[in-house]
Amino acid sequence: MTDFTATRARFDLPDGIVYLDGNSLGPLPRDAAHRIARTVTDEWGGQLITAWNRAGWMDQPARLGDRIARLVGAAPGTVVVGDTLSLKVTQCLAAALQLRPDRRVVLSDSGNFPSDLYMAQGLLAALGQGHELRVVAPEDVEAAIGPEVAALMLTEVDYRTGRKHDMAALTAKAHDVGALAIWDLAHSAGALPVDLTGTGADFAAGCTYKFLNGGPGAPAFVYVAPDHQHVAPLLSGWLGHEAPFAFDPDYRPGPGISRMRVGTPPVLQMAALEAALDIFDTVDMQALRARSQHLGDRLIAAVEARCPNVTLASPRDPEARGSQISFRHPEGYAVMQALIARGVVGDFRAPDILRFGITPLYIGEAEIDRAAETLADILDTAAWDRPEYKHRAAVT
Repeated sequence: MTDFTATRARFDLPDGIVYLDGNSLGPLPRDAAHRIARTVTDEWGGQLITAWNRAGWMDQPARLGDRIARLVGAAPGTVVVGDTLSLKVTQCLAAALQLRPDRRVVLSDSGNFPSDLYMAQGLLAALGQGHELRVVAPEDVEAAIGPEVAALMLTEVDYRTGRKHDMAALTAKAHDVGALAIWDLAHSAGALPVDLTGTGADFAAGCTYKFLNGGPGAPAFVYVAPDHQHVAPLLSGWLGHEAPFAFDPDYRPGPGISRMRVGTPPVLQMAALEAALDIFDTVDMQALRARSQHLGDRLIAAVEARCPNVTLASPRDPEARGSQISFRHPEGYAVMQALIARGVVGDFRAPDILRFGITPLYIGEAEIDRAAETLADILDTAAWDRPEYKHRAAVT
């Protein structure tokens, strides 16, 4: 069993705030500031450059990768941390295309995170080999998987609605036609059980600043199934070299997952991530999932009972969604700003979505009830209809 009262105590949350935006940026783990300070003063300050060896900085991406592997159903030695999610998605897609050189279609859906689509567009254009990025509606993906597809590239949980793809079924369908499956776990890792090995996923990538609570700018992670780790990476960076300090002028890929490393690891960010992952060492992912589904159902019921002017955008079936609940309202941006002003922090996604992350590590029934009550009052009184709530900030 997981003690969610204990996990809540391990986060430094501002007083009076109901934080329902952990699906965009997780809150500060209490131990993170101390861990970063120790890295700065004792390691960087006290050990200087020798900390790459003495403090284990150089090996940290692999150690963190193995800790994340447990949360996403991957074997040790198949996950490594570093760089950004966009770069890792690009590496995965490039590797998949190498493995399917006679196919020209990359299949994705309109619910995918736009950055994934942007990176695919750029990569395919740069290759100049006539590849097509084919984008269909989420519900049409399975039917669109055909023998011309080289790679299926999907985000498991839709960032707007929370709709959850069936990873096992879609990966199996891809394999049936000889295609490979790439999964973006940005809204899955740390939010729900993932089984990359069991589903036969070929490649996956995810970020660590959302449900994993690694902090703003925390590095991404990448997974490569053991059978594919022989592929030479598109981004042949120094730290993916077999022997970085041989300073060989020619690239020789490192063994296994290490070849997916590119640039110098962000040591201070990884220190924060270490502290965040310590919390997950106490968490049973099945218990977390069950609690998330319960809280999500509670929010839906409370909002629908009191807010007739909003429409549920997320699947009603808890098995068909991730760990977020989204509603539609024509003035969604202003409504969310009014909520934030009253201490209920979610976020807005264009064109009209109010998005609430459900994170049982620090959110319980009381917070869910307060969020629903505050939303109802704002809508009943039209409190959102003020100029300051309609001014669009850079980050929504």
